[in-house]
Amino acid sequence: LLGKSYRRAPGDGTVGGIPVDSEYVIFVVDTSGSMQSFSWDLVQRKVAESLAIYPRLKGIQVMSDMGEYMFSRYAGRWIPDSPARRKAILKRLRTWNPFSNSSPAEGITRAIRTFYEEDRRLSIYVLGDEFTGPSIDRVVEQVDQLNHDGKSGERRVRIHALGFPLPTDHRGRAPLTGMRFATLMRALCERNGGSFVGLTR
Repeated sequence: LLGKSYRRAPGDGTVGGIPVDSEYVIFVVDTSGSMQSFSWDLVQRKVAESLAIYPRLKGIQVMSDMGEYMFSRYAGRWIPDSPARRKAILKRLRTWNPFSNSSPAEGITRAIRTFYEEDRRLSIYVLGDEFTGPSIDRVVEQVDQLNHDGKSGERRVRIHALGFPLPTDHRGRAPLTGMRFATLMRALCERNGGSFVGLTR
């Protein structure tokens, strides 16, 4: 995790970490059966840890990978940051189970369309384990169109991702959908100023 003073050295692609310089944060969470069955305790822990590194935010939002809001009363607007709101998010997350198609594309694009404004420092955190969509390239193109370079030369919104582990088969092979998620999110994070972190148990 890299603080507000962090600046990557020119030409240096070896620095790892997630810049934490945003004032607004959106979590896009895969709520599919595999996540609920194998990773949900870890999801809750990582959301809590991610919130903890931002002592004070101007706004928070939580959406499913389909773009459904965790709290319908805050649809299309920011959840105000406070200790009570953070506790409410983590409490709701324990049992939150909206429909998922195991593709973060809808959630990411809806988040950018709805919440981007030029004067906001905004990061999206994608938490997932699979990509079942038909085309990785198509998702990358969609996000490129929405999150194009601003006047500063930087993307409008940072995109970070946490990849959660899937069970392997009897030969120790991970499902192809898990590898596709990692491929998609590595590309999106690289192109949109963020970092991809693959998790283990």
